[in-house]
Formats: sequence, structure tokens, C-alpha cells
Amino acid sequence: MPYLMPYFEKECGCKVDVIAVGSGQALKLASNGDVDLVLVHDPASEEKFVADGFGINRKTFMVNDFVILGPDSDPAGIKGLKDAAGAFSKISKSGSPFVSRGDASGTHQKEKFLWKKAGMEPAGPWYLDIGQGMGAVLTMANEKNGYTICDRATYLTRMSQLKLKVLVEGDPVLINYYSAIQVNPQRFPSVKSALSRRLIDWLCSEEGQKLIGGYTSGGHRLFTPAFIPGK
Repeated sequence: MPYLMPYFEKECGCKVDVIAVGSGQALKLASNGDVDLVLVHDPASEEKFVADGFGINRKTFMVNDFVILGPDSDPAGIKGLKDAAGAFSKISKSGSPFVSRGDASGTHQKEKFLWKKAGMEPAGPWYLDIGQGMGAVLTMANEKNGYTICDRATYLTRMSQLKLKVLVEGDPVLINYYSAIQVNPQRFPSVKSALSRRLIDWLCSEEGQKLIGGYTSGGHRLFTPAFIPGK
């Protein structure tokens, strides 16, 4: 957002107030009418949010992926697997530390989906549900030589501070879609509906998509433009 928003603010002559929280908290704020729009990455919750009448004009505008991280020693033996749920199962059976965000964020929802796909309900001293953001999770997993799931962009921006390595990637279920959704002005008349629509249109425009594709950290492109006209 610090990279993208100045371009939009200059074009529209407005100021965008960004509240950085996980997707679950963002949708909760939106359900109370406390924000004008959300940028989130939890498709199932987004669809429910729209179906329940809280959101309109949902547009998927960029994508990256999730990766499963762990120590070089890899005591669970998951390195190179293409089955993310299978990797989770092996981590559980090994009793190796797994650090969870536990905060209803998009990342946490993806983690819960993978445990369910593995047919497991994680519990025990090895499973560390800390209820904090990705930075705290990465720090703890790093300190405990444990495992976690993370979006690739966050990992790449923090990689130099971590011993954790990408051990599992490439499973199609790890694709991570980001969408923008307006808060429904019929439900909350005070929201800035015209500006919200303008921001979503801009994110999906040729300029917005080009800027997203050009954003890098340490030589790595962090997101791929993903808007498809008509969707």
C-alpha cells in the first residue's frame, strides 16, 4: 500500500487511510460499516461477505502463492513435496513445532483448509496457536526451528532475517488470490462509495496492474497482476 497508494492519491486528489489487519479483522470492520472498502485474500469469507449483503463490486486484482516454511534440517521430511496437505500430515506425525497465526486472517484460513484436507484437527504441545501477525509467527518459527505457512511476498521481504527455507511450494491449492470489495452503500449510506469504486477500478486498470507487476523486493517480484475484464 505505501507503494501503490501515492499514485492513486495523486490521480484522484484524495487521501487513502490504510488500516493494515488480517482479512478476518478487515471483513469484521467492513461488516460494521467502519471502512469504505477492503483488500483481502480469503475467497470463501469474501463470497459470504458479499452474499450476506455487506459487500459489492468484488474484483480479484492480483495473485501470489503460499509456501510452507521450515528449518533446513526438516525433521518432518516434507522438502520437495507437492501435496501441501500431505506435508501438514507429516509435520503433525513428526511432532515438530508448527506455528499458527490463529487470527482468522487469510493465511490462517488457508492453514485451516489444509488441516481439514489432511483430515486432521491440530492439537498438542507441538501446535503453537499464537493469535498474532505474520511477523511474530515467522520470528517464533525461526527461533523454534519449526514450520509455518506464509504468503511468498512476506517471506521474500523477511528472508534475509530468517533461517527458515521454502520446503513445499507449487501445489495448486496454495495459490493466493487478492480481491478488493466495496462496502455496500445501501447498507451503510455513509461510506464513500464513489471513491471506493474509483480505487477498485484503478487497481484493475492498465496503470494499476502494471504497477502491481512492477513491485519488487530484493530483486523478486512479489505479486502478479490478475484482473480479468468481465470477472
